[in-house]
Amino acid sequence: MPRIYIETYGCQMNVSDSELMLGVLGRDGYVRTDDPALADVLLVNTCAVRDHAEQKVLSRLGELKVYTRRDTVLGVVGCMAQRLGPRLLERVPQVDLVIGPDGYGGLPELIARARAGERAVQVEFKSWEHYEDVPPLRDRAVSAFVTVQRGCDYRCTFCIVPMTRGPERSRKLADVVREVEGLAAGGTTEVTLLGQTVNSYTDGEHDFADLVRAVGAVAGLRRLRFTSPYPTDFTDRVLAALAETPTVCEHVHLPVQSGSSRVLKRMLRRYDRARYLEVVAALRRALPGIALTTDIIVGFPGETEQDFQETVSLVEQVGYDDAFTFKYSPREGTPATRLKDAVPDDVAGERLERLIALVRGLARRKNVGLVGTTHEVLVEGRAKRGALLQGRTRTNKVALFAGPDEWIGSYRDLRLTGTTGSTFTGWPLQRELAGVG
Repeated sequence: MPRIYIETYGCQMNVSDSELMLGVLGRDGYVRTDDPALADVLLVNTCAVRDHAEQKVLSRLGELKVYTRRDTVLGVVGCMAQRLGPRLLERVPQVDLVIGPDGYGGLPELIARARAGERAVQVEFKSWEHYEDVPPLRDRAVSAFVTVQRGCDYRCTFCIVPMTRGPERSRKLADVVREVEGLAAGGTTEVTLLGQTVNSYTDGEHDFADLVRAVGAVAGLRRLRFTSPYPTDFTDRVLAALAETPTVCEHVHLPVQSGSSRVLKRMLRRYDRARYLEVVAALRRALPGIALTTDIIVGFPGETEQDFQETVSLVEQVGYDDAFTFKYSPREGTPATRLKDAVPDDVAGERLERLIALVRGLARRKNVGLVGTTHEVLVEGRAKRGALLQGRTRTNKVALFAGPDEWIGSYRDLRLTGTTGSTFTGWPLQRELAGVG
C-alpha cells in the first residue's frame, strides 16, 4: 500500500486540514507513516502568516529532498502553497505538487499527475468546499478539532489569511452536529470548534450562539472549546449561550494585536481599546473564573513607544494567562506593506523582549497562585518527555503527573503541586470523576 508522510506547521486549522488529507488519501489506499524515508508521498502543510514560517518550510524542503526516490512525490500544501502558487515550483525545483486549502479533495488525482511527470498546481478557491464527504483521520480519540468555518471576510491590514483561505463560509449546523455526534459515539469527550473568526459563524439560518448550544448538548460531550474568535462578534446571544452551556470551558483566546487605539485603527481592527476591554468584562461575567489568552503584534508600522506602552498597560490591566507575541512581519499583498513609518527591527525586537518578560511574569504569578488548588483534568496522553501523563484543566492549564496508561481519556481530580511558570506538576486524587472511564 502507498505510504503518506505529512508534516504540519502553523495553527490548529492546519492540524485539522492534515487530518482531512489523511482521510482523503486513506480512501485511496494510502497508509500513514511517521518515517519520511518510507514514504511514497511527502507533504508539508504550511503557514503563511509570518515570513519566518515560510523560511522554515523552504529550509525543511531541502532536508526532505534526501528522502525522495525517482517515484516519490514531494508536495507543498496549505497557506504558503496558496500564496505562492506556481512561483513555488520555480523557487524550489524539488517540489512536484502545490495545493491550496481548497484543493485537498483532488489529492489522489494530483499525486498521480505528479507521478506521471507533471508538476501539478491547484490553488483555486472553492466557495462550496467543506469536505463533508471526507471522514478525517485523527491522531487520537481523546480530543478533536472540528472545522466549522473556512476563510475570512475581515481585512486587517497586516493579515494574509483572506488571500490564503479565501472568503468566509460556514458549514451547516446539522453537519457540524452530526460530526460531533460521531466523535462522541467513538469516545471523544472534548471538541474544539475551529474558524478564522469562529464566532462570526453563520450558515444562513443559525449563528454561533445556536451552534454552541447545539454542539454543547451532544450526548457524551463533556468539554466544548472554540478558536479563534473575533472580539466584537461576542454578541449578547453568544455570551448568553456561553454562560448557559455547561460544556463550554472557561478559557477564551481573544486576540487583541495592540493595546493602542491608534494602532488598532491602522490595523483595521473593528474595535478600539475601550471596546476590547468591554468584551473582556462581558466574558468574565458570562464565564466566571475564565482564563484569557491573546495574540499581540509589536513593531507595526508607525507604532511609537507611547503606543507600545499602551499595549503594556492593557496586558497588565487584563491580566492574561498567556499570550502569543510577535514582531510585525510584512506580507506581500497586504495593505500594511504600503504604510510608512516602519519600525526599525532592533526597536521592534527590544519591545518584543520587554513584552515577553511581562507576559511570562504575569503568567507565573497567576500560576503560582493556583498551586495547592484542585482541578478537573482530562488526561490527554503521555507527556512528550519523561514517563509522566499530561492533563489539561477546563481553563487550559497543562499539568504533568504520574499515572497508568489506563487513565488516558478519563477525567481526574488533580491537586496542583508546583509550576514551572507555564506548566504544572500535580498529584492525582484517588477518585475518578463520575461518568467517564
